[in-house]
Amino acid sequence: MLSVEGLRSRYGRIEVLHGVDLEVGSGEIVTVVGANGAGKTTLLRCISGVQPASGGAIIFRGEALKAIPAHRRVALGLSQSPEGRLIFTNLTVEENLRLGAYLFADERVERDMADAFAMFPILKEKRNLPAGGLSGGQQQMLAIGRALMARPACLLLDEPSMGLAPILVAQIFDVVKNLKSLGVTVLLVEQNAYAALRIADRGYVMETGRIGFSGTAEELIADPRIREAYLGI
Repeated sequence: MLSVEGLRSRYGRIEVLHGVDLEVGSGEIVTVVGANGAGKTTLLRCISGVQPASGGAIIFRGEALKAIPAHRRVALGLSQSPEGRLIFTNLTVEENLRLGAYLFADERVERDMADAFAMFPILKEKRNLPAGGLSGGQQQMLAIGRALMARPACLLLDEPSMGLAPILVAQIFDVVKNLKSLGVTVLLVEQNAYAALRIADRGYVMETGRIGFSGTAEELIADPRIREAYLGI
């Protein structure tokens, strides 16, 4: 579904991605793990189109994305839940969700809304309240729900566990795992390497803008180098 080939990106004169290659198959959960500053968020921002690529190629469902702006990538089936959630705090929970469905004006939007509320029941309770009043975990649920309202074929998830209590982290990862059964392909960027690999099919380890290791989730969890450096085992 998604192929990244030799991807490079820079901030000013500083190159932060140095030829990244990865693939995501249809129906997979693929995770990218690594230390803070390894380039994981930049990778997702390049794929979604909000960060320019300075070299390489991104192919999504057979179509090269380099010249396609971010809003058109959403229409092609790519949707991102960004690092830091970036919800619209002055709008209500329901208004945030509806913004995720801005491409659509059909009766299915209400079904999508109902699905989001079924996935995250607390959002239904708070649907008419300002999103800025939600807890961190609830804001993360809203960010994921908003991204799903765009009906993505591939969901880009950036650090969904950041700043959350362990019980909320478990809930978020359960939801991500269940997305696979709904036919959503997921590319997950995460510092919590062990939690991410436990739900993933395959994984990549980023180190200073490059892919250092890759393999099935089981292979990476069993690799002594990964266990020592990233899993705390």
